[in-house]
Amino acid sequence: MDTQQPTLPPALVTRLFGWSMLATLFTYLTNNYLTISRDMPGVGPLFSGNFSLGALLQLALYAAGIAVAAYFVTSRSHRSLRDDAKTITGFNTYLIRGCFWAVLLVGLADMSISFLRVEGILGNYVSEDMVKELGRSNFRGLYVHYPLMAAGFFIALFTRTLGFHWLALLIVIAELTIVITRFVFSYEQAFMGDLVRFWYAALFLFASAYTLLHEGHVRVDVFYAGLSRRSKGRVNMVGAILFGMVLCWTILIIGLKGKASIIYGPLANFEVSQSGFGMYTKYLMAGYLGVFAISMLIQFVSQLFEARADIRNDPGARMPAPEDASTH
Repeated sequence: MDTQQPTLPPALVTRLFGWSMLATLFTYLTNNYLTISRDMPGVGPLFSGNFSLGALLQLALYAAGIAVAAYFVTSRSHRSLRDDAKTITGFNTYLIRGCFWAVLLVGLADMSISFLRVEGILGNYVSEDMVKELGRSNFRGLYVHYPLMAAGFFIALFTRTLGFHWLALLIVIAELTIVITRFVFSYEQAFMGDLVRFWYAALFLFASAYTLLHEGHVRVDVFYAGLSRRSKGRVNMVGAILFGMVLCWTILIIGLKGKASIIYGPLANFEVSQSGFGMYTKYLMAGYLGVFAISMLIQFVSQLFEARADIRNDPGARMPAPEDASTH
C-alpha cells in the first residue's frame, strides 16, 4: 500500500510575492544610492509627468528586479516553501554574521586609535601627517573602518558562529574595565563608554532577526499558544506582512528619504560625537537601524514562507527550541 503523501501544488503566488519583496528591497537600496549620492532624478518625477531618461531607467530597475524574481520562481517551481525559507535565512545569517565581525574589528581598531590619540602617543607609531588624518572622521571611516568591515564579511564566509555570546562577553569585559579603571585607577576616557554603546547597540539590533527566527520576541499571547499549527501559520503570515514588513519599509523609507535623513545623513557625513577624542563610530550606529530593517525584512519573508507552509501542512516543519541558540 502506498502511504506517500500527495504532492501539494507549488505556492507560486506566495513565493512570487516574497521573492519580489526581496528584489524590490535590493532595487530600492540601489536606486536610493543613485538618487541621493549620484544625483539621479529617481522615479518620483514620473508621477508628476516629467519623463526623463534617468527616471525611466530607475523605474526599469524595479521592473527588472521583479522580472528576475518571477523567472526564479517559475523556473524553480519544484522548490518548496521551506527550501526557499531556508535559503533566505542562510543568506540573512551570513549578513548578520558579517556585521558582527565588522563591528568587532572596527570597535577594537577605533578604540585603539582613540586611546593612542588621547594619550598623545599615536605619533610614536605613525607620521605627524597621519596623526592629523586619523583625527578626521571621513579619513578614518574610508581608510580604517571600511576595509575592516570588508574584512569582517570576508571572515564571515569561513565561520559558522553568529557571535552573539562572544560579543555579549566583550561588552561585559568593556564595562568591567570602565568600572575598574574609574574606581581603582581614577582613569576614564570618552572612547571607553563609546565602545560599550557601539557594541551593545549592535548586539541589540543585529540579533533581532535571529530572535525572530527562533520565535524569541515577546508576544502578547492570549490565544496563540493554544492554536493549531495551521492557525498559527495564518497569524504569522498576516503579522509578517501587515506589521513586520510594513514596519521595516517605514524605517527604510523615512531613514533614507534624503541627504538629511536619520540614517543616510550621518552615514554620508561620517558624523561623530562632540567628544573629539572619543570613538569615530557614531555614523555607523545610525547605519545599525538600516541593518535592523533590512535583516528583519529578509527574515519576515522567510517567516512568511514558513507560515504559508504550515497552513498547507507541508512536511519538514522547523521546531524552534531554546537549545538552538547554543548551536550557532
